[in-house]
Amino acid sequence: MVSAHWYIGATAVTAMPLPRTIHDFYGFPPALFDVQYPAPGLPELAEEASDVVHPTWVGADLDSWGIDHGTWSVLTHAFPAADIPVVQLSINAFRPMDFHLQLGARLAPLRERGVLIVASGNVVHNLRGVNPRMLDEGFDWAQRFDEAAKAVMLDEPTEAVRLDGHRDFGLAVPTPDHFIPLLYLAGLAGATETRPDVLVDGYAYGSLSMTAYTVGVSCPSVGSPAGAPTLPDDVPADSANI
Repeated sequence: MVSAHWYIGATAVTAMPLPRTIHDFYGFPPALFDVQYPAPGLPELAEEASDVVHPTWVGADLDSWGIDHGTWSVLTHAFPAADIPVVQLSINAFRPMDFHLQLGARLAPLRERGVLIVASGNVVHNLRGVNPRMLDEGFDWAQRFDEAAKAVMLDEPTEAVRLDGHRDFGLAVPTPDHFIPLLYLAGLAGATETRPDVLVDGYAYGSLSMTAYTVGVSCPSVGSPAGAPTLPDDVPADSANI
């Protein structure tokens, strides 16, 4: 699992047998802090991931991290029983875009061994631009960038690394942490010569894109999404880390 919320100055994988559930946010309803996702870890997969991306150095995190909300917010819906082992890969904040694309490509052999690779983030993620009245809408700049990313991902996914040259990149991606997970999927698609498919798309609050992709995975249709909920008046500021 590549989560936007493990964005640190190193490349590392969780290697503990029982990762803790991390609530890396504040100011939200108590129900979110009550969520526990007690999936086991898989130390041997951490070692395997380190080997498959060699010579890139990958550290083994034995106790500092766990399963953050970028991971459990997805997996509680996909695998609610929490009975499938979870290993997280950090996003190295000091590395350029090309590094993440290439690292995603190097992870491809793990899929042949039955490992599901999931990247959790947002193509457009500008919390300072959130407009609570635009529940399921996107600003013009958000739509332009999201559509440009979609065109690249569906045609030449490895070119996603060049999206930082798009005129709306600065608004759509004010910080790179939520965008970079897309590059891991793009690298994976390039390495396997597989064109991604759109799993779900749409916008929330004007400045968030909910577009998600699959690579070589067929998913059943779930119909129309429910849409974004109405935000409370005391919605946390962008520093709340959502």
